[in-house]
Amino acid sequence: QVQLVESGGGLVQPGGSQRLSCAASGRIFRINAMAWYRQAPGKQRELVATITSRDTTTYADSVKGRFTISRDNAKNTVYLEMDRVKPEDKAVYYCNTQITSALLRDDTYWGQGTQVTVSS
Repeated sequence: QVQLVESGGGLVQPGGSQRLSCAASGRIFRINAMAWYRQAPGKQRELVATITSRDTTTYADSVKGRFTISRDNAKNTVYLEMDRVKPEDKAVYYCNTQITSALLRDDTYWGQGTQVTVSS
C-alpha cells in the first residue's frame, strides 16, 4: 500500500513564498511522473505543474515563472516552490503521483490536500 503525505500549506502574504512537500511511502518499486494540482472554492481541480522521472517539467500558464516543481528521488518526495504568490493562488493543493508498486502494478495516488491561503 502506498501513502502520500503533504505538508507546507498555510498562510502566505501576497508576493511571498511558500514551499509544499509531498512524501510517498509504502511498498514502492518506482515513482514515475509526479504533479501538483489545486482546487479553489467553486472551481474545478486544475493541473499546476508536472515533473517526469527524468526531471522534465511543465507548468500551467498561470504559475509559469513563479512556481517551481522538483523532486528528490532518494526521499520519494516532490516539492512545489511557490514564489511571488498572488491572491488567485489560494486553493487546496494536491500532489499526484504515478507509482509502480512492489508488485509491479502501476497506479495513480493522491495526497490528502494542503490549504494555501493568500492574505495580507
